Amino acid sequence: MVTVYDVKASDVIILAAERLHDKLKKPAYMDFVKSGSGRERLPSDPNFWYVRSASILRQVYMNGPVGVSRLRTKYGKKQEHVVHRKHHVRAGGSIIRDSMIELEKAGYVKNTKAGRIITPSGKSFMDKICKEVSSKQ
Repeated sequence: MVTVYDVKASDVIILAAERLHDKLKKPAYMDFVKSGSGRERLPSDPNFWYVRSASILRQVYMNGPVGVSRLRTKYGKKQEHVVHRKHHVRAGGSIIRDSMIELEKAGYVKNTKAGRIITPSGKSFMDKICKEVSSKQ
């Protein structure tokens, strides 16, 4: 059986983002906001919301239970300064939180006291995508 650990992450995320188009509802503010304070511009990819949601689903599958704070650190970047050295800046939490809420509504993620974990339907969704990706390679 092929799992998330056996295939290339970028292939899994791209295919999962395509499949999540009809399952998740994109928030209205996504066309007007940056993904964090460390970014200079809006995301240029029109499918950014679905790609980030697929990536979050993969992270919950691999590292769950996981919370918004840990994912903010993971999706953050180094902020460049003029005079002093670079510092890490966390990503925005609203996009991550709303994505997790939509994944909960779809039935792929479940909220617990320790953090969000993947449900059996979410695990089978990701395993099917991984199987499809491995058969294409």
